[in-house]
Amino acid sequence: MEYLVTMTTRVPDGTPEQAVADVRAREAAHSRDLAGQGHLLRLWRPPLGPGEWRTLGLFAAADARELEEVLASMPLRVWRTDEVTPLSPHPNDPVPPPAPGPPEFLTTFTLAIPEGTPRPAVDDMTACEAHSARALAGQGHLLRLWRLPPGGPSALGLWRAGDAAEMQAILESLPLWSWMTVQTTPLTGHPSDPALATP
Repeated sequence: MEYLVTMTTRVPDGTPEQAVADVRAREAAHSRDLAGQGHLLRLWRPPLGPGEWRTLGLFAAADARELEEVLASMPLRVWRTDEVTPLSPHPNDPVPPPAPGPPEFLTTFTLAIPEGTPRPAVDDMTACEAHSARALAGQGHLLRLWRLPPGGPSALGLWRAGDAAEMQAILESLPLWSWMTVQTTPLTGHPSDPALATP
């Protein structure tokens, strides 16, 4: 199973810089180990405000218990809180995903079908959306897609676009656009992202 984890780190006031550097170095080394074990799939940095230290991670684990063991093994956990979102497969998820390359964006979609919409119209729009997702994946824009929560009306997408304007144009091209609310988070690379590691 895959999980999106928002990791927020707060280093206690007065912690020596050398201690912070040591923990960060151990975290980077352990992240490489977790990637090699297949638990850590991706890491990103979302936009940060002054003084914020946050990372988004895509993890794989058999269940929530194993994920907790993985997260607890990470050196920065002593200063960190984790918010875990379980992900489930989406029928339009491109498999396998294209190789990573910036800039990337996370989107959270919530679908609200207008009341009274005939079932055949919903089925037609859903089929058009699936076709569009395959086309966008083929163009390298749609990298991954998951359901949120598992089986729910929302979805989490990982995308690639030249900039925020292109990302918005891609989203507005989706057949279900008029029935969705969308939150978009621009991502920047993380130095410990396993997908960016050189062999």
